[in-house]
Amino acid sequence: MKMRKLWYWLLVRIPLWFVIISVALVTIFKWVPVYYTPLMAVRAFQYDFGFRREWTPLEKVSPEMIKAVIASEDNRFATHKGFDWIEVRKMVGDHVSKGKKLRGCSTISQQTAKNVFTFGTSTIVRKGFEAWWTVLIELIWGKERIMEVYLNIAETGPGMYGVQAAAEYYYKVDAAKLNRSQAASIAMCLPSPLRFKPTGSTNYLNKRRNAIVTLIPKINYPEWVKK
Repeated sequence: MKMRKLWYWLLVRIPLWFVIISVALVTIFKWVPVYYTPLMAVRAFQYDFGFRREWTPLEKVSPEMIKAVIASEDNRFATHKGFDWIEVRKMVGDHVSKGKKLRGCSTISQQTAKNVFTFGTSTIVRKGFEAWWTVLIELIWGKERIMEVYLNIAETGPGMYGVQAAAEYYYKVDAAKLNRSQAASIAMCLPSPLRFKPTGSTNYLNKRRNAIVTLIPKINYPEWVKK
């Protein structure tokens, strides 16, 4: 009897409560700014950084910044449902047929889910939870809110989070005033914000910046992204 009760809790009660709590949490964050994330907590323990971040509504972020992030991180952001299966199939095909290394294919939705709701550990379990949170934010938040949260919680430098903090620190302007080149420079550093900085000028960074600037006019963006 006790064993049956244990399995009931493990297979029914705990999963049910997890679903209820996670749906409630995502619904709350559809309206409430996300001021602190697990990644910020991890960094606070890892490094002795200061802390720079300022929540900025999406309408106060330059459209060039939104376009640069999509061009750099997730070209199909406007059309996928959280997961870019086209990119995943391409990555697997290249690995099988050409022997290329497996690479990350995380969408902006996945990155947002990972940063807001997980500690970002490199485990299969974390990827499973990330997938669940990705489905939820796609259904409850929608693309515009996902982008708003992402641009406010993404790591943009040592102890720095969000594009407003990066714009102020590197270019002495508000996020609303970022031009295309500045936006591309911030976007190119998002995969490695502790290693690169937007004002850097190595061959790699210059090529990456130019590639993003060139790609920006060629992508289809959501209707809410201002021209």
